[in-house]
Amino acid sequence: MWQAIIDFFTAAPWWELVLICFAKIIEVTIGTMRIILISKGYRKPGTVLAIFEILLWVFVASTVLNGILEAPIKGVVYSIGFATGVYIGSLLEGRLAIGRMIIHVITSVENAPSIANILRAEGHGVTEINAKGKQSERMVLMILVNRKNRPRVIKLIEQTDPKAVIAANEVSLLQGGFVSPWRRIAK
Repeated sequence: MWQAIIDFFTAAPWWELVLICFAKIIEVTIGTMRIILISKGYRKPGTVLAIFEILLWVFVASTVLNGILEAPIKGVVYSIGFATGVYIGSLLEGRLAIGRMIIHVITSVENAPSIANILRAEGHGVTEINAKGKQSERMVLMILVNRKNRPRVIKLIEQTDPKAVIAANEVSLLQGGFVSPWRRIAK
């Protein structure tokens, strides 16, 4: 029994297993980024990534399938590479923060001017709307931002009015208006 376990793990050279895992991680990371880019409307960069993704897939899959019966560990390593690639791709997308968001802030009539002025001073466009809440008059502020700027904008709002209601949604279509620059705004 122990010999069967040892044979399972040593049926393929370690360097081949490392190569399979590493290549699969890169392939799936590229695939994750491709899907995200295309879903956000960046078709050309997504298409370029697709070329590299499928090239890697062909070579990695053929390496795994060739001799899978003699070395089933290749399939296990391939699966580990796939899962790791999904994780790394999602981390990378979070760091790149591609896309735009609309942040809605529901605040008191008294706090709205302060929040709007601070955000405008930071370079953000702010639209103010009079609203009626359950018990009092309110203001709704709408701010279009690049996702990279979202943490900073939310922090500024919270510092100015800790009781403000903040809702952020991704924007799939944006035409006209003002969106803060692509770069992260300095802290």
